[in-house]
Amino acid sequence: MSLPPHRIKAVNLAKNSENRMHDDTVAKKFGFKGGLVPGVDVFAYMSHMPVAKWGRAFLERGLMDGRFLKPVYEGEIAEVTAEDKGDHLSIKVESRGELCATGTASMPSSREEISLDDFRSVPPVAARAPVDENSYKEGAWLGIPPYTMGKAALPDYLRDIGETDPLYARDGLVHTGNLLRMLNWALMENAILGPWIHVGSTMRYLGVANVDDVLTQRAKVTGNYERKGHKFVDLDGLIIANGTTPIAHVQHVSIYQPRESMAA
Repeated sequence: MSLPPHRIKAVNLAKNSENRMHDDTVAKKFGFKGGLVPGVDVFAYMSHMPVAKWGRAFLERGLMDGRFLKPVYEGEIAEVTAEDKGDHLSIKVESRGELCATGTASMPSSREEISLDDFRSVPPVAARAPVDENSYKEGAWLGIPPYTMGKAALPDYLRDIGETDPLYARDGLVHTGNLLRMLNWALMENAILGPWIHVGSTMRYLGVANVDDVLTQRAKVTGNYERKGHKFVDLDGLIIANGTTPIAHVQHVSIYQPRESMAA
C-alpha cells in the first residue's frame, strides 16, 4: 500500500552558504546542472511521509534514514512517495524522472535510551583552518554554538521546504530539516571547507524540540576515510534541548573533499 505522494517545488535554501556546492557556478564545475538543494532539506521532504502516517509520535521515538543519490535542483518538482511495507515505510524522492534519494522510516516499540555522559560537550574550534586530513580525526568531538530557531523563522522555513502538515506550526516544533542541519554545522564550525556534499543520514528521534528551545549538538568523528578519490567523514551526533533533553541521535555521512577529477 502506498501513501499519497508529496510534491514540493524545490528551493535551494543554501545558495548563499559557505558551501559553494550550492552555488550554480561552482556546482557546474563538478559536473552538476546547478547548485544542489541541501541533503538536509531533501531529508526534510522525506520526513513528511512518516509524520503523515504516525503523527507526532514519530517525532518522539521514530527512526528514519535517507541516502542522496542524485541532486535535486531549485525550481524543479521533487515527488516523495512511500510504500507501506507493514513494519516500515520505503521512501523515494524523484525529480526530472530520476531517482534522487531513498530511505526508510519505522516506529520502534520503545524510545532509545541515551545517556548524555556518552557524548562529550565541546565548543567549536577557536580559529578555523582550511580543511585537511587532520581536521576530522577519528575519535575527535565537534561542537557548535547554541542555536535557537525562534517563532518568527518557522513559517518561512515550512513554506520553503513545502511542508503542508499543520503539526509544526500548530505545536511550534523545530522541523527535522533544521535539526539535521546542526550536524552540517559541526563540520563547518570546525574547519574551512571547500565545496562538499552531504550523502546520507540516519536519525533516531528521541523527543520534539520547540522553536524557543536552546539546541546544542555533540558529535564524535567515527570515520575518516577515502573512497574512489573522495574523502568521507562519519559523525555520531546527539542533539540536545536546553542542556538536558535528548532530541535526536544521528549518524551523518559527508564527502568533505570531493575528488578533484570531478571538476570539469
